[in-house]
Amino acid sequence: MDLDIDQGEFVSIVGPSGCGKSTLLELVAGLQVPSSGSVRVADEPLRAPREHTAIIFQDSATLPWRTVLDNVAFPLEVQGVRRAERRERAEALLDKVGLAGFASHHPGQLSGGMRQRVAIARALIMEPDLILADEPFGALDEQTRLLMAFELLAVVERLETAVLFITHSIQEAVLLSDRILVMGARPGTFLDEIRIDLPRPRAEDTLTTPTAIGATERIWGTLRDQASTSMRSTS
Repeated sequence: MDLDIDQGEFVSIVGPSGCGKSTLLELVAGLQVPSSGSVRVADEPLRAPREHTAIIFQDSATLPWRTVLDNVAFPLEVQGVRRAERRERAEALLDKVGLAGFASHHPGQLSGGMRQRVAIARALIMEPDLILADEPFGALDEQTRLLMAFELLAVVERLETAVLFITHSIQEAVLLSDRILVMGARPGTFLDEIRIDLPRPRAEDTLTTPTAIGATERIWGTLRDQASTSMRSTS
């Protein structure tokens, strides 16, 4: 398995459950050590989690004893940023993710989708050069999911941040990505690579373009063929 991501590139990975998508993301995050081969980030061998990599998991992983504002500002606190600046930057991000009125709340007072928006704001506050996202919008309703996707894209384009994005949604991958990798069942392999040659910024009607429709059909066809092969081999 060979994967390169350029600075500012948005790469999505789709594939069946259990194919190794999340494991791959954890390798790039430095949370697991590869049994063979190597992982390099910013031309340096990766041996442990790095400061400028932000991770957004399926679970919001908020700290229940801290307020929403303090959860978002926590990475800055760890770095020793002064309190006034932490507050200013956290409030700006809470406004962007639609949680400006909940800064003093605790995570237990929020819905699952709102907690995930807290996690996304916390990941973005460090202005990372690499974002690793594992189904980050799965807990959100469809409208909020779309708004958060566009907010993530806006940040990525402004900061030229590289993104490795795990999703089960083919349309979400097509809407967001510069490139999509389709993984096969175990052992994890890349079955196909699709480049999405569409202009940015993307919009809601992006998915109705011939390029997007063609990419969606191609990915679905690859996954369907893989599923059919797996079913025949187990029957």
